[in-house]
Amino acid sequence: MATAPYGVRLLVGAATMAVEETIRLPKTILMYPMTLASTAAHVVMRFQQNLAELVIKGDATLEQIFPPKDEQPEWATFDEDLADIGADGEEPSRAEGRFALYSSPDVADGPRPAAKPFNKSVSAPAVVDELDYEQLTLAQLRARLQSLDVDELEALLSYEEATKGRAPFQTLLANRITRATAK
Repeated sequence: MATAPYGVRLLVGAATMAVEETIRLPKTILMYPMTLASTAAHVVMRFQQNLAELVIKGDATLEQIFPPKDEQPEWATFDEDLADIGADGEEPSRAEGRFALYSSPDVADGPRPAAKPFNKSVSAPAVVDELDYEQLTLAQLRARLQSLDVDELEALLSYEEATKGRAPFQTLLANRITRATAK
């Protein structure tokens, strides 16, 4: 078979493609709204990204020209500014408050003020040394309570009351003693 001239082949190919697209049109026309919506969303998001890049560059340039002042407005107050000074003249540590339950005094930034002074002269029961009780957080103690009997729990409670007197620890131990004796 002889080959047709280039122009004829081009026209026949274009006509064939037009016929094929016309046949596919009912299927593809259903997809056009979704295609248009996704294209529009892509254009809008790209525009927003470009806009954000320009704003960031503008901020960087303005900071170089006009360095920011590190001043605090007189009406603004922060918790750090209102830290109460203890009776001994030291500021309270950051381990106070709700996070004091989960940290030991060694983890805190400094000495932890207590509701009452530590009484180091109390002899520690054997269970204190077995558990390394002094270093346990509240969560660690809670995990180990299941393995202790009532006598050990009472010994820990009396030791806690005589030394550190931490209310969450006392409550945890007292509740566990109540549950263990109820069984």
